[in-house]
This record gives sequence, C-alpha cells and structure tokens, in this order.
Amino acid sequence: MELHQLTIHELQKLIQNGEVSSTQITRSVFSRIDEVEERIHSYIRLMKDEALAAAARADEDIKNGNIRPLTGIPVALKDIVCTKGITTTCGSNILHNFVPPYDATVVEKLSAAGAVFVGKANMDEFAMGSSTETSFFGPTRNPWDLERIPGGSSGGSATAVAADECIASIGSDTGGSIRQPAALCGVVGLKPTYGRVSRFGLIAFASSLDQIGPFTKDVEDCAIMMNVLAGYDPRESTSVKMEVPDYRQFISRDISGWKVGIPKEYFVEGIDPEVSAAINGAIDTVKKCGGQCIDISLPHTQYSVAVYYIIAPAEASSNLARYDGVKYGFRASGERDLMEMYRKTRMEGFGEEVKRRIMIGTYALSAGYYDAYYGKASQVRALIRRDFDEAFRECDIILTPTTPTPAFKIGEKTDDPLQMYLSDIFTISTNLAGIPGISVPCGFTAAGLPIGVQFLAGHFEEGKLLQIASAFEKNAAIEKRRPSL
Repeated sequence: MELHQLTIHELQKLIQNGEVSSTQITRSVFSRIDEVEERIHSYIRLMKDEALAAAARADEDIKNGNIRPLTGIPVALKDIVCTKGITTTCGSNILHNFVPPYDATVVEKLSAAGAVFVGKANMDEFAMGSSTETSFFGPTRNPWDLERIPGGSSGGSATAVAADECIASIGSDTGGSIRQPAALCGVVGLKPTYGRVSRFGLIAFASSLDQIGPFTKDVEDCAIMMNVLAGYDPRESTSVKMEVPDYRQFISRDISGWKVGIPKEYFVEGIDPEVSAAINGAIDTVKKCGGQCIDISLPHTQYSVAVYYIIAPAEASSNLARYDGVKYGFRASGERDLMEMYRKTRMEGFGEEVKRRIMIGTYALSAGYYDAYYGKASQVRALIRRDFDEAFRECDIILTPTTPTPAFKIGEKTDDPLQMYLSDIFTISTNLAGIPGISVPCGFTAAGLPIGVQFLAGHFEEGKLLQIASAFEKNAAIEKRRPSL
C-alpha cells in the first residue's frame, strides 16, 4: 500500500519506528496529487515548496525525538481559514488576491502539532452551497464518479481525503458542510459543538452557525484531529472554556445498553431507496453492537430548512458588507464615485449564489420585516434546540441519514436553488441547535456511490459520537473500497 493511502495512526507507527520519513510521506501525497488533481480539482492553491520544507523540519524533529501528535502528517486546509502570507480566497473573486497577515487559531494549533500543510482546498464561494459548484475557481468533482458533485461547501476538503491527496483535512460546517460532503465522498466528517473549536481566523458566513471540524479516513484519525483542534481560545468570543478530554480514549469502547434515538421526522417520503436501505442496515449494526434503538420525535424539524434560510442569509448579509473594495481584496475599476465603486465591486466580485443570499438576508433584516422573518425564525430555532434537549433525556445518541440522496450529477440542481437547499435537510437542525454531529460511511449504492450515516449527541459530547462511530465502523459489514481514478 502506498504511503498516501494510509491513516494518521498507521503513519504515526511507521514514523515512530523509523520506517518512513515525513519527506517520503509528503512526496507520496504530491505524487498522488500530480496523478489525479487535474480531474478532481480538490485544491485552489497547492503549497508544495512550503510542505516539503515543513516535512524536512519534521524529519529533524523526529530525528531528535520530538514527535508531536501530527508530526510529519500532510493536512489540507479549506480555503476559508486564514493562513499568514498565503492567499485565502473563500472560493471568491472578491478575495482572489487577499493575503492574511495572521494564521487562524486552528492553523496555529495544527502547525504546533507538527502538521505539514499541503494546500488550500476548493469550496463553494463563502461556504454558500451544497455541491462545491459555486467556487469562482471552478467545481470540484467526486472521485467516485467524476460526473457527480462531492457535496459542499467543503467539497475540496472531502475529496482530498477520499482521493488520498492528503492524509486528513479541515472543513467548516454552517448547515452540514462537513457531514454532507463526508457522506457523499465516503469519509468521516465531524462537526463539533458550537464553541468547542475556535473560529478565530475563520472567514465568517453565518457567525452563530459556523464551526470548524476534521475530515479523516477513519474514526480514530478523527479523534486524533479533535485532540489538536478542540480547546478554549481567549481571542474568540464564542469559544467555551471547558476541559477537553483525550478523544482517543473513546475509541473501541463498548456501547452496550446505549439508547439510540431514531427520529421519525428524518425518515420521510423522498429519501432515496438505496440510502434508506443503507440506514436500516446501519440501525441493525448498532443493535449488533449492543445499542437499543428507540423511536423519538423532533417535531420542529420540519421548519429547520425555512429557519436556516432566514438566519444564515441574514447573518451573511451583515458579515459580507465588509467587502466593499476599500480595505482589501478585489476592487472594480472605472468607477465614477464611491457608491459606483461599491456597486461594481460587489457585482463583479460576488457570484450568483452569494448575491442571492445577501439579498434574502438583507430583506429579512429590513425595517418592516425583521420581526416577521428573523425574529420569528429565532424563536423557532429555540424550539428546535429544545426538541434536541428533550430527546437527549430519552436517549444517548440520535441516528439519522446524513443526506437524502447519494451524490447527484454536476449541474443537476444549479438552476433550482430550493432543491439544492434541501440537500442539507438532515444536517441543518444540528447547526441551529449547536450540537455536535458526525457522518460515517455506511455503504454504497449499486452504482458504487458512498452513503453516510449521521450520529448526533448532546452539547460537548463529541466523545460519545466518536465512541459509537468507532463501534459502528468496526462492526459494519462494509466492503473496503477506494475510488478507481
């Protein structure tokens, strides 16, 4: 097996035993990128020179016995986290030339843990999308079928892991943007509790919903990444000061006697039959692991898409007002006055989906409609969170599909925004409630497309998620496959 195909924990053992170097691993990853990247387009920018220099430093550390949690491990970064001296574009023309003067906290943490940064991964513009088709730099393709989308908005981060173009990666999740592409690309993706991972240096889409999390090849790697990412950050006002456990201790623990809630609202008409069959198989696996599956209800789930598409665009319209061509980023030329410069910069700098959401959000926040739309949505959001609080009094974990369908074809839904928005119907309510969720591979369609199962837990119970995900992964009778690129 090639080095780029291995997991973090497999490579850690080889590094500790002196069998491989970081330079060898990094060169293997870039060899794979040279082989497949032109067809997939996982990256907006590669950082080969920087990566090889970091790998050489890692090898010195290894030689001196200074081996940290991610020493020498190649990691990809979604191009929404700030990287000092390296362009950070958010997949948008308006930031195509933006070079941050500082690193995001997660970048600092990964660097301190010894990670080698491979590049900045492609994404939907400003994380607004469910398919990674809205990027100014072009769409990313699913490595399992190049005619299909990888999911979004963190599609590049997901495909980079699925196609072995890195060992692990970082994404952001505002309404499902880690879990949905993880499911469609056949990898593990975890959205932590809101406040568990610092958002300092994350370019904002919807500030009360955004959260950073990892993509990995298996659940143990996810625990390793969470050990690095989680923790309090005094620079970030929503960061929560709580002790962070060693997440690896939850791997391989028993789940016998756990009550696993199956919400009836997530098993509705319209789910693809092959997804439904795979989820039923996942329920059987959980039972085999000793879990007791019980029926529960999350009655306000039916309003989650409507609530999300008021709150998220409203916050986006406020956050994106800073992009005016004055301080940084793209500035249109040929303007006659200040207002003309603002208008032309935003017209030429933003893509259609971003403009659509800004307009929706501005309307929802306008003087005559604030209470009717944003105010009412905020009230229903509180009810959605209460549903989860009540559900977790009955059960330890909630199990749902991650997506209603497998990956659809590129261009299939671009002309129908509502159908595109419904792609995240099973993930949105998690962000509205601020709870953690993880997507784990649970099977394949007859056409060979991956399917994911989603586990949800109470606030700051990422350990429980990793525990049940690990038990599921070890007991699920899923054929081990790789994309045939």
